[in-house]
Amino acid sequence: MRFSLTLAVAALFAGAHAASNVIDLVPDNFEKVIGQGTPGLVEFFAPWCGHCKTLAPIYEQLADAFTHAKGKVVVAKVDADGEGRPLGSQFGVTGFPTLKWFNADGDAEAYEGGRDFDSLSAFITQKTGVKSNIKPPPPPATTILNHLTFDGVALDDSKNVLVTFTAPWCGHCKTLKPIYEEVARTFASESNCVVANIDADDALNKPLAALYGVKSFPTLKFFAKGGEVLDYTGGRTEADFVAYLNEKCGTNRAVGGGLNDIAGRLPSFDALATQFFAASASARAVVYKEAQALAAEAGAASKHYIRVMDKIVGGAEDYVERESKR
Repeated sequence: MRFSLTLAVAALFAGAHAASNVIDLVPDNFEKVIGQGTPGLVEFFAPWCGHCKTLAPIYEQLADAFTHAKGKVVVAKVDADGEGRPLGSQFGVTGFPTLKWFNADGDAEAYEGGRDFDSLSAFITQKTGVKSNIKPPPPPATTILNHLTFDGVALDDSKNVLVTFTAPWCGHCKTLKPIYEEVARTFASESNCVVANIDADDALNKPLAALYGVKSFPTLKFFAKGGEVLDYTGGRTEADFVAYLNEKCGTNRAVGGGLNDIAGRLPSFDALATQFFAASASARAVVYKEAQALAAEAGAASKHYIRVMDKIVGGAEDYVERESKR
């Protein structure tokens, strides 16, 4: 039993290492990989470095995303505080992690972009023309604003706009983001009801935040048609936002998408329908005529009410019951 367990652990350990597509470089193999006609991105790291540990799974994902491009791009790493220390000195590495791009001839340039997967992947594609094999995520449903686009959206007289003023470092903003994105998807088809966000900590956007009295993050404000600006002080669940926007925009959206139970209903016809079903057979004819007159102004949305009344006035008393069982 002990022998089998030892083998299993050993196999698991070996498998974990074999699975990596990041090439480990040391002084003995560096020039056999870099500068031999294939460009590459190289991370100089130290095992004890916290930022390196944060980058590690992202870097593994990056290497996995370009496995189809062997011979066109290399994703590699150097332990510059261990066996690869001479390489770190050779390329002027003074902090960890340091990322450098090496062209096909081995000439190096510093990578100064973001350390997220999208930024790293886009950089490699820009340099090589090779695209990642990982499908990019769908574009956000939330409308992203900045100092140039804010007025054109938030102050549009034809739209109601809910805006979150956030900061990238704000923990509560990060918690709110996926909830807010779901709300944006729910209202994506409502042209007069926009769910938007602005990075209020960006230097160019800070004047807008100051203009609207934003002093903490996240701050939410509702820009109504006609120019009124309201502070949003409600709850921050998806249901809270959906209920608020339905009230302010006059929509009938349901949590998770789709329409709620009152979508397509007309309050004036609901009242007439109540009178109609409560009335005697002779009195129903009067209510029916009133409904027909109102329908001429209400348009297509009233057709269902008229159809039901027409069936019942015509003698099909069980029409509603039969339809409800279909």
